[in-house]
Amino acid sequence: MLDIEQLNAPQNVLRVAVVSETWPPEINGVAITMHRLALELQRRGHAIQVIRPRQGAKAGQAGKMAATGFEEMLTLGLPIPNYPHLRMGLPAKRLLTNLWQKQRPDLVHVATEGPLGWSAVQAARKLKIPTSSDFRTNFHSYGQHYGIGRFTRAILAYLRKFHNLTDFTTVPTDKLKGELQAMGFERLKVVSRGVDTERFSPAHRSEDLRRRWGASAQSRVYLYVGRLAAEKNPELLAAAWREIACRDASAQLVLVGDGPASQLYRQLMPAAIYAGSQSGDALAAHYASADIFLFPSVTETYGNVVPEAMASGLMGLTFNYAASTELVRHDFNGWVADYGDADQYQALAGKLSELPLTRLNAMCAQARQTMLTRGWDAVSAQVEGLWRQELLGPLADSPASFTQAVPMRP
Repeated sequence: MLDIEQLNAPQNVLRVAVVSETWPPEINGVAITMHRLALELQRRGHAIQVIRPRQGAKAGQAGKMAATGFEEMLTLGLPIPNYPHLRMGLPAKRLLTNLWQKQRPDLVHVATEGPLGWSAVQAARKLKIPTSSDFRTNFHSYGQHYGIGRFTRAILAYLRKFHNLTDFTTVPTDKLKGELQAMGFERLKVVSRGVDTERFSPAHRSEDLRRRWGASAQSRVYLYVGRLAAEKNPELLAAAWREIACRDASAQLVLVGDGPASQLYRQLMPAAIYAGSQSGDALAAHYASADIFLFPSVTETYGNVVPEAMASGLMGLTFNYAASTELVRHDFNGWVADYGDADQYQALAGKLSELPLTRLNAMCAQARQTMLTRGWDAVSAQVEGLWRQELLGPLADSPASFTQAVPMRP
């Protein structure tokens, strides 16, 4: 068992190469959580090198310092089909091998399983550098939504091979760990996700924003945050909203996000308010200014929007899996339907309009309280502890193995 207080004590500096095919300002769970984890590790004194695809002409040059103080190596990339605003890195094994031969990191952490991530695993293995990875996206479960269901087994086989080549893989829940182990994934470690409880807070509630939504003091605002994509279950969201709207004419539905299925969402829910992609303080205000969170997705690896909504003081209606399994207690800090039971989810949505205000407020307060112990400092300490314990072994206590707190340079 890792002692968080012991891990928070000052220790030798690690040189960590973080490889991710998505990074802010791109808006998605992987980009946001990896960026925050890197910031927390840097705050703990470690030297972080970020390797990612170039995001455009304004992305800077390889080897330059990012505004955050990370050393960055920008690689070539291509737009991802159906997600042109995102890019996947092209193979870069030779580039990474040369880079890490010149200045060897203590370990490589690979956050994404695309061509750049594969290259990083191969280069690290060639140089015998300890390597960890994240299982962050259920790509193999998306096939039915994009007409490639026949490739599901091949995608799963690739993901299994990818992760089994690393020294260990982090997963966000015990349930997912068990599912992946049953499919042949090895050396899995559970590391939960953190949430910024200062940014995501009821303190950012905006009455002005609510007025722009057409909501009165008595209106209940229902919020969805996430990609507007087929795999997020838009048909069930629409069905749930119909159950609510037919019982409460003053209710408002606000959708935050954008994506390849935005037209489908607008067809299914034409009366909803479409706020588009939001980030930073604006996203925090959208969360805090709503009252109830609706999230009917059944394809999440974790679902970072669930803890963000809870930290913002919203009770939610979700399915009992991923983040909700470990965070939500039914009728205490939110409501959960059995995984995949669309009829139950829709029925619960209809009952939300009948929920007494005192009960709603109590659950919202408990949701916020639940998240106050889920800060990023504890998560970064756990990740660092796993690296030292599982990858570095006796080297973790050897000052000669580490640099001072200075950035790596290619």
